Amino acid sequence: MTSPIKNQTNILEKLSIEKLNAMQEEAHETILSNPEIVLLSPTGTGKTLAFLLPIIAELDINCPEVQCLIVVPSRELAIQIEQVIREMGSGYKANAVYGGRAGSKDKAEIKHRPAILIGTPGRIADHLRRENISSEFITTLVLDEFDKSLEIGFELEMKEILGLLPKIQKKILTSATQEVEIPKFVGLKNPTVIDYLDKGTSQLKVRTILATSHDKLETLAELLCHLGNQPGIVFCNFKDTIQEVSDFLNENNIGHGCFYGGMEQKDRERALIKFRNGTHRLIIATDLAARGIDVPEIRFIIHFQLPPKEHEFTHRNGRTARMFNDGTAYVLKSQHENLPDFIRNAEIEVLKEASNPPSSLWQTVFVSGGRKDKISKGDIAGLFMKQGKLGNEQIGTIEIKQDCAFVGVHASEVNRLIQLVDNSRLKSKKVRVYLI
Repeated sequence: MTSPIKNQTNILEKLSIEKLNAMQEEAHETILSNPEIVLLSPTGTGKTLAFLLPIIAELDINCPEVQCLIVVPSRELAIQIEQVIREMGSGYKANAVYGGRAGSKDKAEIKHRPAILIGTPGRIADHLRRENISSEFITTLVLDEFDKSLEIGFELEMKEILGLLPKIQKKILTSATQEVEIPKFVGLKNPTVIDYLDKGTSQLKVRTILATSHDKLETLAELLCHLGNQPGIVFCNFKDTIQEVSDFLNENNIGHGCFYGGMEQKDRERALIKFRNGTHRLIIATDLAARGIDVPEIRFIIHFQLPPKEHEFTHRNGRTARMFNDGTAYVLKSQHENLPDFIRNAEIEVLKEASNPPSSLWQTVFVSGGRKDKISKGDIAGLFMKQGKLGNEQIGTIEIKQDCAFVGVHASEVNRLIQLVDNSRLKSKKVRVYLI
């Protein structure tokens, strides 16, 4: 392992961040100097980096066991935080554990102990219960988006986790709302609260679109044509609705991906990968996508169906207009639908006639080798350019996983590329390359 980097400047350079925002600066100082912290800040303001920097600064390089535990409400958020730590290049190992995959895969990855372990409540509780990890050196506990974990029924697991961690010296709780009271089992005595919920950080516009039919599908298609080829999310309340919307968009040749809790974990991850690399510019999702997913800058979100509670409306809107950028939240309203009181200042926007968004320039290929095979992004790019005869501009985003990789490739070149590189040797491994 390389010598860990604790210098904040070096880490920010690796992340291509010039400086921390005011919330991150305050959080850094507060977390270093206080044992109990509650961090409240809107979605998209950089809470993950705000708590990771001071945590990494206090890790012990000589400790061979897990020192920090980060508990999150969704698999996607666990994966995202693991990726952020990897990109920070601190030299400290981090692993994410979560449901939806074999526990044996977790055990193999954490056999060489990470300094930071991230996971969903059920899987973390299971590993602690089975003593797959030692709690002896875990002194820092983060409950990230703790309100969401309580909301979706993880209270028993979270209570169990707290009971299995006798050496905790620092507790950090984060949320993008103040909707949920901190439960007594967390054991906070006199926490320092950092509250940025009322400090405006973005330029969010909310607009109402009046639907011409009860099912709103035709108006949704018109709106998507009006918006053009921008990245966005359409929010629905139920997976059945997502299927209905997806079928309609397919019939109208509007490309998209889907993302909801009932999907297989592999399919959920691939939907986000395709969204990140531009294969899909649009994703149809439930509120699972309202928090903690690693996606690019979202130019708009559409409420095809409105959530029943204001804080979920806020979380959905927080996917756009992030980190000082602007964005628009569209509310699709049918003729006989009454908007709830929490939707204010939503001007009515009249749609102009437009053609379908153009097909994506990118497609996604799968490579059957990853980090455990010592394969890097440079190795894949080299294979695709030298043997696959692609130009640099024809290779998009490359994402390396533990045992595979995903690559955005210019759509016009995909079939020829696969013929040239499938079953090629990459490092010491013969890899399959195919379209997903």
